[in-house]
Amino acid sequence: NQLVDRCEKLQLQSAAITKYMAEVLPGKNQSALSAASGAREVVVQRLILVRSMCENEEQRLLEKVHVEEERAHQSILTQRAHWTESLQKLTALRTYLVDMITNLNDHGLVLAEQEIFERTEAADGILEPQESEKLNFNQKCVQSPLLHQLWASAVLSCATGLEEVHIDERTVSPLLALSEDKRTLAFSPKRAKPCPDCPERFDHWPNAVGAKAFHRGTHAWRVSVDKSCAYKLGISSSSLQRKGPGNAARLGYNPFSWVFSRYDKEFRFSHNSHHQVVELVKCPTQVGVVVDLDGGEVLFYDPTACVILHSHREVFTEPIYPAFAVAHQSISLVQ
Repeated sequence: NQLVDRCEKLQLQSAAITKYMAEVLPGKNQSALSAASGAREVVVQRLILVRSMCENEEQRLLEKVHVEEERAHQSILTQRAHWTESLQKLTALRTYLVDMITNLNDHGLVLAEQEIFERTEAADGILEPQESEKLNFNQKCVQSPLLHQLWASAVLSCATGLEEVHIDERTVSPLLALSEDKRTLAFSPKRAKPCPDCPERFDHWPNAVGAKAFHRGTHAWRVSVDKSCAYKLGISSSSLQRKGPGNAARLGYNPFSWVFSRYDKEFRFSHNSHHQVVELVKCPTQVGVVVDLDGGEVLFYDPTACVILHSHREVFTEPIYPAFAVAHQSISLVQ
């Protein structure tokens, strides 16, 4: 009886498998083919749309660049013609005055006084050349929210675009603890024993900088900040001081550091003691930092929301280091 029961169960199992293979799998196969076809269509259509938008934006911006180039060129030509004419007038006047001094006696000079006065008075109206923005190419002509957003998103979304950033343990403040992989900084109110033989170390503010300096090109890295309510992220130059409680070593309070910061629920961008509040709908869990040294820009980006938090243009004249500060919990560089 047990064998008969087992045979009946096996028969039922076999029937179920046969039905599954005959009815369910063919439908699944057709469903997968249909879903794959639909997915391909979505990818193609969306990329066609993105490509079309990028091509239109490219054409629009290139036209604006051409118009701005022509405007600057015409302004320069106008200025050149004006100052060439002025130079000719001044040269002619000088030649006239030298001739008068050389060839006329005192009586002749007295008789020609009125004429000399009138001609020199006309020369006084020719002012010295002054710097004018009209003669410079206006970089703002290529400002484009679409291009800015796509560029930042592409740099931070591409694995090859991210830098292998490590924190220089020699710079870590006694208020911070650095993990073994040199990627996590944790705040510790209890100061570690100071290291007198480390001139690179920040001895007052809870700061640290990256181990590698950037000299040119575009660089990007991401930092996980969801555990901290008080931090600073950004860049600093080699001129940033490391010692003392003054602003010279405080990130965002001197000409040598550019940082995005959070304190409780307040976010802001700081440079050289100028602070700009950044209004955010929600607190970012990650912050991406993009630095274009050739283009002169530092940008802060929320990679999870694909939102630019803040961007700042600057002419960088020194090597740049990633900069960090933590005053609550910890932050970590994202691999």
